[in-house]
Amino acid sequence: MRKDGRPLGGLRAVQITPDYLPHAEGSALIEIGDTRVLCTVSVENRTPPFLRGTGTGWVTAEYGMLPRSTSERMSREHIRNSGRTHEIQRLIGRSLRSVTDLSIFGERTFAVDCDVIRADGGTRTAAITGAYVALWQAFDKLMTKQEIDAHPLREAVAAVSVGIVDGAPMLDLCYEEDSQAEVDFNVVMTESGLLVEVQGTAEGKPFSRAKMDELIDLAADGIGELLKFQRLALERLSVA
Repeated sequence: MRKDGRPLGGLRAVQITPDYLPHAEGSALIEIGDTRVLCTVSVENRTPPFLRGTGTGWVTAEYGMLPRSTSERMSREHIRNSGRTHEIQRLIGRSLRSVTDLSIFGERTFAVDCDVIRADGGTRTAAITGAYVALWQAFDKLMTKQEIDAHPLREAVAAVSVGIVDGAPMLDLCYEEDSQAEVDFNVVMTESGLLVEVQGTAEGKPFSRAKMDELIDLAADGIGELLKFQRLALERLSVA
């Protein structure tokens, strides 16, 4: 058992509220433990220069943490994003594009904004999981308006953190656990079980291939649960 009473392979409490903001084409508030991320999608009728004239669209992402999303104030990134922020933005964009057929919606850009309003570990993985729900809504609205003939999302995608803390493999690390982890992983996986990205680091001594496989298996179990929460959120949206 962990300090919050969870088993080693247990997720924190999860809630995804779809259609959270009225003005965005798609939106979702995802809550995982004490981490809160607001994900919104805006549609622009243009693409990056390298795609102009191709008939293909694009999905991109921005990520940021509000100044008091953490225990001490973080400065706003006014001019240039930090290396961490840039890395996370690229990760979110890659994860969403991995399950999206970009040829279906023409030369449009779907800009996904992930704003961390409260952080307690796992913000990038929560952002990916919530962003999928928001992006699904934005595509669904285009289908409702009969502006596209098929849904561009081929399957769901979600992400979770895993790590080794005090010698024990753990799922969905909070900040305290993450700061003490001997090994720290972020795993992004599709609904069909394909890996999109695995980010793993030994904070102390190196880890074995067998231990890596154990952590990825643990992450796969957690992602399976997160996919259920995504489906429940989208079912509530369709009923509404």
